[in-house]
Order: sequence, then structure tokens, then C-alpha cells
Amino acid sequence: MMDRKKLFLRLAFVIFLVFFMNFFAGKFYWYYTIWYFDIVMHILGGFFVGLLIFGLLNIKDISFNNIFKIIFGVLMVGIAWELFEFVFSNIIAQESFNFLDTISDVFCDLAGSILAVIYFSKRIILKENNV
Repeated sequence: MMDRKKLFLRLAFVIFLVFFMNFFAGKFYWYYTIWYFDIVMHILGGFFVGLLIFGLLNIKDISFNNIFKIIFGVLMVGIAWELFEFVFSNIIAQESFNFLDTISDVFCDLAGSILAVIYFSKRIILKENNV
């Protein structure tokens, strides 16, 4: 298993990366001018939440049950985020609802969770082989 200090450092790096990217995206309108920027942010968000779940649940191995927990956890956070976005954008800001954007955002969150599982499993395999 990846030790908790290394996991925390990786989590801190990813969340600061997302924070700064989002800050500059708001300042320079990247969400509107770079068509794929939202995709990158959702994948990074799914990756972050996936690693966070690994740490919070203290997962030590890659099993079907643990992979399901990670993917399901990221799915729930992604859906909760989309509900927040729906309430804020559609009800408060009076913007129109875009179903395709919502579905693609959730799939990008899931892609990030799969990347977290792959990353974590590679770290476990390298640790077990003392590489």
C-alpha cells in the first residue's frame, strides 16, 4: 500500500492543480474558449475523489469490491456535483439545462476514477515488487 503521507502529498498536489486551473479558467474564460477544458477538470476531479476514497477507506488491495467502492463513490460525488450545478446554473442563474453536458461530465468523472484505480494498482504492484 502507498503510505498515507505520500497519498496526502499526491492529493494535495491534485487539489492545488485543480484549484489553480479553475482560478485561471475563471479569469481567462477557459471554460468558454477551450472546448475540452471542462473534460480535463472533471477527469482530474474524478481522479482526486478516487484517491481520496482510497485514503479515507484505507484500501490496501485491488479487489473487485474495492474497485466498485471507488467507482461508486466517485459516481455519487459526480452526481451530487451535477445536482449542485443544475440548481446553481438552471434555477439561480436561469441558464438552460444541457443534458449531454451533464452526462459527459459524469462519464469524465468516472474516467478519472478509473485512472485513480489504475494509478493506485500500479503503485501497489511496484511496491510489492520492491521497484
